[in-house]
Amino acid sequence: MSSPETEPPGVAAEPVNGPPEALPAVAPQLRALRRRASLTLEAAARAAGLSPAHLSRLETGRRQPSLPMLLALARIYGTTVSELLGETVADRDAVVRAADMEPTAAGGWTYWQAGAPGRGMQALRVHVPYGSQGDIVRVHPGEEWLYVLKGRLRLRLGDTTHRLAPGDSAHFDSLTPHRIAAQDEGGVELLFVHTLLQSPTATLCLGPTPGETP
Repeated sequence: MSSPETEPPGVAAEPVNGPPEALPAVAPQLRALRRRASLTLEAAARAAGLSPAHLSRLETGRRQPSLPMLLALARIYGTTVSELLGETVADRDAVVRAADMEPTAAGGWTYWQAGAPGRGMQALRVHVPYGSQGDIVRVHPGEEWLYVLKGRLRLRLGDTTHRLAPGDSAHFDSLTPHRIAAQDEGGVELLFVHTLLQSPTATLCLGPTPGETP
């Protein structure tokens, strides 16, 4: 008998009725990379703090993954967010041309790959619409650096709220609980860099389902 679907703490549910075509690359990549990591649906879901039913919906495109979910799954599968988003550069070129930056939508945000995949740091250009994911609390290993290109950002770090304008930046430990939201109706555009930690300690903040053995 399957267990009832639950969401990981601090992660808001994504719309169920969104069209599958909204994520042309992410859904098949999620399934392919899980299988490449030799993980069952149940094992991957447990490591990410999701129910198997929820992960199955992500893999079939019936739900959109939020950035925290992508970060968690990337660590579990030993890959990068850019690869989960379907971005590949065959020769890992040092230069990424603007014409090659194809937008990818996930969880209401739009991403453009701004660095080579497979690196220790992942660089993205991100558009955050107003009212999208602002209630999601993010906690995960690593560091984050962001730079506001356009619009105004509301960044909450722990118990402190910061308002960033174009040209402002922030660099912080990702284990500090943080929230990212656009302050204005036009949204905000960011340069976003995060470190990808691929080590067993990454599971400390994700955690297995209580009462189960990893």
